[in-house]
Amino acid sequence: MGTPNSGSRAAIRTVTNQAPPLVGHNVVTADPALTEAVERHASAAVVDSLVALGAEAGSEEAREHGRLANEHEPRLTPYDRYGNRVDEVEFHPSWHWLMSQAVGHGLAAAPWEDDSPHAHVRRAAGFMAWSQTEPGHGCPISMTYAAVPALRADDALAKEWTPLLASRFYDPGVRSASTKLGALAGMGMTEKQGGSDVRANVTSAVPTSTEGTYTLHGHKWFTSAPMNDVFLVLAQATGGVTCFVVPRVLPDGSRNQLDVVRLKDKLGNRSNASSELELDGTVAHRLGDEGRGVRTIIEMVAATRLDCVLGSTSLMRRAVSEASWHAAHRSAFGSLLVDKPLMQNVLADLAVETEAATALAVRLAAAVDGRADPHEAALRRIALPLAKFWVCKRTPAMVAEALECLGGNGYVEESGMPLLYREAPLNSVWEGSGNVNALDVLRALGREPEALDAWITEVGRARGGDPRLDRAVEDTLALLGTLLGDPVQLEVQARRLAGRMAAVLQGSLLVRFAPPEVADVFCASRLGPSYDGTFGALAGGDLRAIVGRATPTLGG
Repeated sequence: MGTPNSGSRAAIRTVTNQAPPLVGHNVVTADPALTEAVERHASAAVVDSLVALGAEAGSEEAREHGRLANEHEPRLTPYDRYGNRVDEVEFHPSWHWLMSQAVGHGLAAAPWEDDSPHAHVRRAAGFMAWSQTEPGHGCPISMTYAAVPALRADDALAKEWTPLLASRFYDPGVRSASTKLGALAGMGMTEKQGGSDVRANVTSAVPTSTEGTYTLHGHKWFTSAPMNDVFLVLAQATGGVTCFVVPRVLPDGSRNQLDVVRLKDKLGNRSNASSELELDGTVAHRLGDEGRGVRTIIEMVAATRLDCVLGSTSLMRRAVSEASWHAAHRSAFGSLLVDKPLMQNVLADLAVETEAATALAVRLAAAVDGRADPHEAALRRIALPLAKFWVCKRTPAMVAEALECLGGNGYVEESGMPLLYREAPLNSVWEGSGNVNALDVLRALGREPEALDAWITEVGRARGGDPRLDRAVEDTLALLGTLLGDPVQLEVQARRLAGRMAAVLQGSLLVRFAPPEVADVFCASRLGPSYDGTFGALAGGDLRAIVGRATPTLGG
């Protein structure tokens, strides 16, 4: 056997038939489903205001910061060198870069202080686009956004905290809020023994001599973003479960008694710090009346559920972008993968799933902008748990299929797909698992008849647009009518009902607004009687056009 000469070695090391990195594209303008939805519910001017964000989100710099933030996970330092308790969480500089950009783009609480009519649609679109850089830092951004509507239960506390939370200045560090240009919020609801059943919480709230001020004593099993400046926390007061505002640092500059027991070792979301906290004499200010803590904090939960939908949609979009980009540049068996009929079928199916999620996500954000309208408020009440259940539940399977489109390359960390895969189940767990959200749909149907009326009105706006959608609406209402007469079966079938209502709502939006080829494929697959949930089982339609809409192009 001969020894390879230098020429053959050069040939061995020559790289061919590998897709180039997906960098240098505009995440906003390259996503027609997103831009069309924003124009529909807001305006072209709102799209224009997001172009700079989209360019930055698709840049090589942003992707590299996202990689580094996950490679260098946060570290907890409970004590300083002298033995003083400090509970500092240290982050890589890339985390701070991502946070600074997100806050600077107004993705935290800025919309609540913005008097423009489409502030929440703009923020939702920006959140979906920017989260494609790195999903973990979306948690503190989301908590900060979500805290404001709950804070409005107390005018004084809202006035104190909202301007800081709505600031576009990222100002990290454990310091008194009075010295900061901006602040971030977190949440502490669940405990070891209760989980989603927060009425089982045992953390106690003891009133002090100062009206509205208490001390908290207990343990919080999951506290989002322990490095943040203020937390909304549930605890048991004399009158029952109550909501409290807990500052990280007291007005005199001393640290509040918030001991970080440990950081959670999570499946994904590695860049973000999730913690257990011990509270022992922790100063807290009551938010709302005693015994009404769940009702008070539910506005925060509603806002974070919206972000779960936005975050899952962002993961879908990043995944289908990577898959379609790879297929457009990778050849096999004599031609590009994207030209292979079966691969085209798979990519089109993934693209339709993403378009349906995008249409629903932006519609929900529009309902927040129009929350003073009774229909929008009622639709938001039922559509949020529907979308939270359905979109977040669809994401893991969708991301897994997109990863498979890259073959072995997709299973390698450097591709970025494993990060998306680990992240994919998170939003289905956070702010209530699938069961919790399906049961919340039942609660809305049972207690708030205007919620069902809003769903019927919304899907009815597409009546006559596609016979398959019309049949699906009728079948869903018939199922609901049957189940309402049998309380036991109603709960047993809650997931089936929630999934069907969510898919019909998505279908109605696509029939009204999406290109005909997208709506046709969705109705034929998701709403047809033979749908088995397998991606790549489409029976017809202009698949090339659908894939073309999903494939990014450099510079746009």
